[in-house]
Amino acid sequence: MLYRTLGKTGEQVSAIGLGGFHVGKQPDEQDSIRLIRSAIDRGITFLDNSWDYNSGNSEIRMGKALQDGYRKKVFLMTKIDGRSKAAAAKQIDESLQRLQTDHVDLMQFHEVVRQEDPDRIFAKGGAIEALQAAIKAGKIRYIGFTGHKDPAIHLHMLEVADKNGFHFDTVQMPVNVLDPHYHSFIRQVLPILVRDRIGALAMKTFGGGLMFRDVARPGITDPIEMLHFSMSQPVSVVITGMERSAQMDQALEAVRTFQPMTPPQVADLLSRTRTLAADGQHERFKSSHAFDSTFHFPQWFDS
Repeated sequence: MLYRTLGKTGEQVSAIGLGGFHVGKQPDEQDSIRLIRSAIDRGITFLDNSWDYNSGNSEIRMGKALQDGYRKKVFLMTKIDGRSKAAAAKQIDESLQRLQTDHVDLMQFHEVVRQEDPDRIFAKGGAIEALQAAIKAGKIRYIGFTGHKDPAIHLHMLEVADKNGFHFDTVQMPVNVLDPHYHSFIRQVLPILVRDRIGALAMKTFGGGLMFRDVARPGITDPIEMLHFSMSQPVSVVITGMERSAQMDQALEAVRTFQPMTPPQVADLLSRTRTLAADGQHERFKSSHAFDSTFHFPQWFDS
């Protein structure tokens, strides 16, 4: 496993992170627990999750997997949807209970995908107050945010935070072989994170699975090269979904064979993906509401 520094925090985390949504999808809970523990045993220390994944089952299963000494081996992250102080505080406590821990290492605002989200979070009585209180109470150590819609929204979130004298520890966003061609987080947001030493967390390497059919195919690219591309960006962690041990094997093979891609290699890869990226059809998390969980369940903001 490769380990990288998480922004200004100085924390050392695995270059590959275990995606939380996918570890709650196995029909048998014991399979989820075995998968999580296998990932940790094989060197993965960064664990992703969210209050809303699989109706809370992803956190519940991860909490069970982290017993018997596994909790102390990982850097644990989860996310909340609440936009008010009250809703966020409630979700923080529910996540801690499910994860069977007294603290998480990183708590992130989930799905900052609307232009008004930053203002709601930083308003008087907004969710930022709950996370700052949780920091003081020792329930969380670091604060970040995630989103997959439009780099302009990420930039707005960073601007609103700056106006309020707040510095995020991490930012999570899509980083994949199509992104540079369409509403690009790599081109617009990542340079800001590098400049400000904010830990960059990459997601959607495979476009939520949408890229396997038309992008990861002969003549275009393959999963290992796609992972290598994301790992070659100035990110701390590439978070990827693993529902089966074979997918974990693939991610760890990408680590084993990783060499940073050279500029000519990147240019060649992007030339192969340019046409596929043109209209966002393979990045529907940017071009539709298909991946916006809080669009379909707006009550999560106040749950």
